Amino acid sequence: MEAYCVKCKAKQEINDPHSEFNAVGAPVTRGICSVCGTKVYRMGRTPEHDLLPQPEHKGKKPVVRSGKLVIVESPAKAKTVGRFLGKGYTVRASVGHVRDLLRSELSVDVDHDFKPKYRVPNEKRVVVKELKELARTAEEIFLATDPDREGEAIAWHLMEAAEIEPSIAKRVVFHEITQPAIADAFSHPRQINMSLVDAQQARRVMDRLVGYGISPILWEKVRSRLSAGRVQSVALRMVVEREREIEDFIPQEYWSIEAEFKPEGGDGLFMTKLARVDDQEPALTSEAVVTPLVADMEKAAYTISRIKRSERRRKPPAPFITSTLQQEASRRLGFTARRTMALAQQLYEGLDVGEGGATGLITYMRTDSTNVSEIAQAETRTFIAQRFGNDFLPSTPPQYKTKVAGAQEAHEAIRPTSVLREPGKVKEFLSTDQFKLYSLVWQRFVASQMEAAVFDTLTVEVTAKTDLHTYLLRASGSTVKFAGFLIVYEEAQDEDTKGAEEKNVRIPAGVAEGQNQVLKRLLPEQHFTQPPPRYSEATLVAVLEENGIGRPSTYAPILSTIQERGYVIREAKRLSPTETGMLVNDLLVEHFPEIVDPGFTARMEANFDLVANNGSPWIDVISTFYAPFSASLKRAQELMPTTKAELEKIGRECPDCGKDLVIRWGRYGKFISCSGFPACRHTEAWLEKIGVTCPQCGGDVVKRKTRKNRVFFGCAKYPECTFTSWKQPLPKPCPKCGGLLVIANKRESQCTVCQESFLLEETTPES
Repeated sequence: MEAYCVKCKAKQEINDPHSEFNAVGAPVTRGICSVCGTKVYRMGRTPEHDLLPQPEHKGKKPVVRSGKLVIVESPAKAKTVGRFLGKGYTVRASVGHVRDLLRSELSVDVDHDFKPKYRVPNEKRVVVKELKELARTAEEIFLATDPDREGEAIAWHLMEAAEIEPSIAKRVVFHEITQPAIADAFSHPRQINMSLVDAQQARRVMDRLVGYGISPILWEKVRSRLSAGRVQSVALRMVVEREREIEDFIPQEYWSIEAEFKPEGGDGLFMTKLARVDDQEPALTSEAVVTPLVADMEKAAYTISRIKRSERRRKPPAPFITSTLQQEASRRLGFTARRTMALAQQLYEGLDVGEGGATGLITYMRTDSTNVSEIAQAETRTFIAQRFGNDFLPSTPPQYKTKVAGAQEAHEAIRPTSVLREPGKVKEFLSTDQFKLYSLVWQRFVASQMEAAVFDTLTVEVTAKTDLHTYLLRASGSTVKFAGFLIVYEEAQDEDTKGAEEKNVRIPAGVAEGQNQVLKRLLPEQHFTQPPPRYSEATLVAVLEENGIGRPSTYAPILSTIQERGYVIREAKRLSPTETGMLVNDLLVEHFPEIVDPGFTARMEANFDLVANNGSPWIDVISTFYAPFSASLKRAQELMPTTKAELEKIGRECPDCGKDLVIRWGRYGKFISCSGFPACRHTEAWLEKIGVTCPQCGGDVVKRKTRKNRVFFGCAKYPECTFTSWKQPLPKPCPKCGGLLVIANKRESQCTVCQESFLLEETTPES
């Protein structure tokens, strides 16, 4: 057999070895080295392999460590990372968290420095057992969880749960799953950053204290299965307060006056708007005010008094961060925040796009930094110059300042891992939604590295003077002089600001100062001020970020939680509170004002940042919070009135006992049950009607979900009637044949009988 000399490392051939163990438990054999004469040489190990300390041998075969173990969160990520690392690495997935606080109890010892009590959930015990076995024999262990605080905490929990020795554990971090990024990360491993772990632990402990402190009071005072969370309750408050602003809003009447002119002796018409009367902004508050002005203006002679030509530059938007990606995907694609993040996770972890295995297509999608690596910028600048020309390339790479307070500047913006993977080249390998989101990320990033767009602007002022007043009317227009980044991407307009911009008026060529204008018509129009719009997911995320509430990893869970709990419903992409949501919010505002105060929540986030960035003690953050919070819990228990929410009757009797059927909320949302519960346990599924009659049997069409939470539409009389549709049916019949119309896309509806397509706005009833 082969052995190696301890001193000179020379290989030895041993015919009859006598094995024993040395002081550190490594197998050795006695003999004399044929090269240097040493009396002891070791067997079974390569010369380069240093002996590691082993437990004292007690008759069992000692553990010989070999190989490299890599632990990531998801199987998809494991597959992609494993492909790049190649032989010599065993890559396994923890499938998310492997330890957490117990669900059945508070699991935080408030009397002993808020020590958390962690356990491995039952569903993770098999995973942890396998990781523990692999870790016991691995020579090196790389913890390659996500590059944020939660990922750092998962790495620490992995060490604890799998009993990984700190001496062989290494933390590797990468923001994209590509060959160069993986190679660089594994060549620069580090230790676990306990400051990041402590910050995440502080967040988890505080959220548990709030949730497990307030929720039982709500169960007792309102109804079971309600919950309160530190951040979700602030989001709920914003939705409720916006709803009350809308309810309390009193419309105010106002008018506008537009005038259409034709240049004297010229061609073309253009519209202007009354801007000043007697050098002041007109207060057009009623028809009584407007009518005499219109009569006076009809008698006036009009002249162009001023023409201003200028140039305006429009810079490209910054590359995506988590919040802006969620907002733009909502505006442009109609995706919820949860859907956006699920798709982004798939693009980040890797898909097979014909390059011999899974490849990460975008960088890490939970980030609040707009930084971009120099390598990515260089590649993109070369691409822009070759594809669009040097005119579209700024002289220096653009730099964007992060607007988010407490942003982690070490992170990168969300971008494609290679700009050379154009959306069209990978389309065949992606699902429809994956392709849409990848295209959005790619276009936004390429545009962010391009030259600004340039517009020629023209403002024309028309004046007139009568015996009563002096009038100033104004028209503004612009034309694209140089498209710049707009050749690739234009940011979608926020739903709440659509129509707010001034009209871009086409002004006839040849107009000149001093030129008389022929008044063709005056157009007075009545308006009423509008209440603030309900939040969409996009605008609520924007407000949360603006107020420093939550972090990139929390936006989607916040929005999902307030809807799943039945506090908020999403209709026509807008969020409105339910009766239960308003009741819970009012109780929290009265009895826990600090918890639902946006300023307080933002300060807590800043405190977590101090723990993460400066190593501040996390226990101090919790203890400072808990003393007044504990007092609030006691007061609320005594003073909060019992306000049991009245169960909503559905207008039918229970088929088992004859009592009224009512709507209840359970773990999975709304359902119907007997008001005589628990004596009568009759239940039914909640069916959400959409106002459409079933084309097969005349029953109601309802909104349903598959086991994988995909929405479809079917007849309420199932299984007697089997009508179903993946596309949402419309109540209006087909104008051509009277058949059932469904929403085909964002612009069109289509008949399921004659296949004719129509503009959606023409076939959708007004709300």
